[in-house]
Amino acid sequence: MPAARVEYVAPWWVAWLHSVPHLSLRLQPVDSTFDPRDENYRESLMFLGLLAAVCLGLNLIFLTAYVVCACCCRRDQVVQTKRRHSCCVTWTAVAAGLVCCAAVGVGFYGNSETNDGVYQLIYALDNANHTFSGIDVLVSGTTQKMKVDLEQHLARLSEILAARGDYIQTLKFMQQMAGNVIVQLSGLPAWREVTTVLTEVSDQTGYVEYYRWLSYLLLFILDLLICLVACLSLARRSRALLASMLCCGVLALFLSWTSLAADTAAAVSTSDFCSAPDTFILNITEGHIRTEVTRYYLYCGQSVSSPFQQALTVFQRSLTTMQIQVAGLLQFAVPRFPTAEKDLLGIQLLLNSSESGLHQLTAMLDCRGLHKDYLDALAGICYDGIEGLLYLGLFSLLAALAFSIMICAGPRAWKHFTARDRDYDDIDGDDPFNPQARRIAAHNPPRGQLRSFCSYSSGLGSQTSLQPPAQTISNAPVSEYMNQAMLFGGNPRYENVPLIGRGSPPPMYSPSMRATYLSVADEHLRHYGNEFPA
Repeated sequence: MPAARVEYVAPWWVAWLHSVPHLSLRLQPVDSTFDPRDENYRESLMFLGLLAAVCLGLNLIFLTAYVVCACCCRRDQVVQTKRRHSCCVTWTAVAAGLVCCAAVGVGFYGNSETNDGVYQLIYALDNANHTFSGIDVLVSGTTQKMKVDLEQHLARLSEILAARGDYIQTLKFMQQMAGNVIVQLSGLPAWREVTTVLTEVSDQTGYVEYYRWLSYLLLFILDLLICLVACLSLARRSRALLASMLCCGVLALFLSWTSLAADTAAAVSTSDFCSAPDTFILNITEGHIRTEVTRYYLYCGQSVSSPFQQALTVFQRSLTTMQIQVAGLLQFAVPRFPTAEKDLLGIQLLLNSSESGLHQLTAMLDCRGLHKDYLDALAGICYDGIEGLLYLGLFSLLAALAFSIMICAGPRAWKHFTARDRDYDDIDGDDPFNPQARRIAAHNPPRGQLRSFCSYSSGLGSQTSLQPPAQTISNAPVSEYMNQAMLFGGNPRYENVPLIGRGSPPPMYSPSMRATYLSVADEHLRHYGNEFPA
């Protein structure tokens, strides 16, 4: 007795998505029954995609207005709130990065769930296809045995047993039973067209799913790379990286809304199918498969009788009758006609193999196997598939939010980088602690070092040479050190000797030493001022 049907219960999100209003491009209501052949129904799915495109346009308009307002902000306000803006930009970037990482995590889960659901559908289709193919093979093989092999054996037995009329009548009766088997087998549905369609659907579904899964994987990688570029631009304070991040952010924003449009249309159309899958299959198979056969597999249970029961019963009875007739001929005809034994044994072996094929055919035609494949396909596409699409839609929304935040923070970060460079430009270029000066010094080789005035104190009396002394001597003589000590009031300077004769800045002086230093400098200028006029 066949088991009771395992009922298919649509999940709650199927009913929720199926209740979404369906409107054509002319804003007229459309029936939400799944019918991809209907032009109005296809327009309703396109309308959902256009809604996502409108949201993308509004998002871009808002971002453009915000960027223009941020760029037109007064410069003095930016300078006054530089520290606060820097902190705001940092925390905004952190928030955008966290939202983007959360979106990618949700997207990975949704992509995996959708992939599992689609491949469960493909696996169920392949199983059903294998069953249909097996049925066709068994039917064609049994028909071949009855038409060709059995007819050959019966023809030879008719020649051998021609002298006995009763044996000829038995052979004719066996031929009639074989004809009944052929008629019953020809009444079974041929699944060749169904297997062709299922193979094409399975192949196309696998092909589309592979590139869908790969496209989302590349989109996840792109989003993570944009987040990485944003972090690097803030860490290195690079306006080039920031500009690259903004351009890629706009591209990712466009891709996010596009994926949301595709996910929404796919989720709604799949939910329309999952809300009443039996009705759609009955409509699409009408004219190709008998309605009672389709209902037998869709509503498998005790209340639905098998449309193949009569044919299988006649098949079984015909085989049993022929086996009895062959057994009688082996018992009574072979002793008088030994040459007939070979053909009778061949017929007996053919009938035994046909009976084995009958049992296999009965099992394959039973509704429980194909109905289980049907329920597995529905579970894959209506549970895991649509659930994954919902998570992918959530990913698209979170990614659009994250990149909108990044683009909004871009102008503030740009102004902060500009204000920082301006602060560097205001610092003295000769300051060795100025990063701007260090960058310039790295590109411009240093000029010849000029000695300080103190380094030339030993040559104040010489007016014949204008060139400074030779290159710096690390170990200056003690006499030069003492001459400089006498120059500054006779007070010895407790400095390291290697500083003498180098271009290092002079040490801190007392007020009396500074006065002496300035008087000597003025005398030096008066001494050489007339000789070398400017």
